[in-house]
Amino acid sequence: MHGFLVVNHYLHGGKYNELHNHLLVSAKNKGVDLDIVTNENALFSDEKPDFVLFWDKDTMLAKSFENKGVPVFNSSKSIELCDDKAKTYLALENKFRQPKTIVAPLSFFAVDYSRFVNTAVENLGLPVVFKERCGSFGEQVHLCQTVDEVMNCINGKPFLLQEYVECNNSDVRLEVVGDRVVAAMKRHNDNDFRSNITNGGTASEYTPTEYEKQTAVAVCKELGLTFGGVDILPNGMVCEVNSNAHIINIMNTTGVDVAPLIFDEISEKIKQI
Repeated sequence: MHGFLVVNHYLHGGKYNELHNHLLVSAKNKGVDLDIVTNENALFSDEKPDFVLFWDKDTMLAKSFENKGVPVFNSSKSIELCDDKAKTYLALENKFRQPKTIVAPLSFFAVDYSRFVNTAVENLGLPVVFKERCGSFGEQVHLCQTVDEVMNCINGKPFLLQEYVECNNSDVRLEVVGDRVVAAMKRHNDNDFRSNITNGGTASEYTPTEYEKQTAVAVCKELGLTFGGVDILPNGMVCEVNSNAHIINIMNTTGVDVAPLIFDEISEKIKQI
């Protein structure tokens, strides 16, 4: 079986290289011939692999592969739903518990959002969480104590506002492959409300509750994910969902290598096509 590992052409650094190389080694150990192809280079390739492991968020390219009949994991639709926090919220709304969220209205140019922000804060209270709709590693997420702080975060990019849920700067990341939770870790940050390890958080191995496991699997099924990382707050609310979570962190924390499990799941799905 021959596949492409699609990565972003313009992202470079140690954590990306470590992850990509780990996936290559895992594929080889599973008897899978996997080539790294960047999203830019893939545009000009005529080669048609047996599958694509899409470790990027270029959903236009992912859809292009699907249009050619190439199985893509995760699918373009699933990646799109997870990459945009507003779309994640709306896809899960009324089905799973989530923090109360108000998505900023669409504008086509720079506008004065002060009326919207004031009204949203009246509904959500202070402090309030500001999130750009697209972002990774907890970046573009801010805890705002005042309306002025919210206004200072607005930079022309689509955003949403979310009620602040007291969580002692902690959450749980559950890694799902197929229809089961294969690893889980608890994350905590002494200095930041964001528990992400990239922002200085620490992680420890965690045994999830049945509710957390059932929720994580059901969330991934709802979003069409073959694999994914689900972040759940201590009160049981779903916080965010990742279509291509950084599996090195959870491996280092729990000892569970998710990569070979992903290739096993892909192989099973391809057999069913």
